[in-house]
Amino acid sequence: MMRLLTLALVSSMLVTSASAQGSREVPDRGNAIFFSQGCYGCHRIGAAGTPIANDLSQVGRKYTEAQLADWLRDPAKVKASAHMPQLALTEEEIRALAAYLGSLR
Repeated sequence: MMRLLTLALVSSMLVTSASAQGSREVPDRGNAIFFSQGCYGCHRIGAAGTPIANDLSQVGRKYTEAQLADWLRDPAKVKASAHMPQLALTEEEIRALAAYLGSLR
């Protein structure tokens, strides 16, 4: 019985660890997309980037991932006077970048 309980506990810990790594993987990809797409050319996150447009260091405090994803899909649809261009991102890239930006608090 003790061996079965130990096995269940270890299995639970492995599943929790794997899901924590999986949940961190998406924002990590979003961070890579932020830099590979050149977002840092206009935006700052911490000390990285250029202060032409909004500082995104704490953007996740103000907007949800869903709001950020809508913005990334079509900035002009969210705000007609937006100066940000519509980016050529896949839906997966939009979700990853929105998850990353949403994690910035």
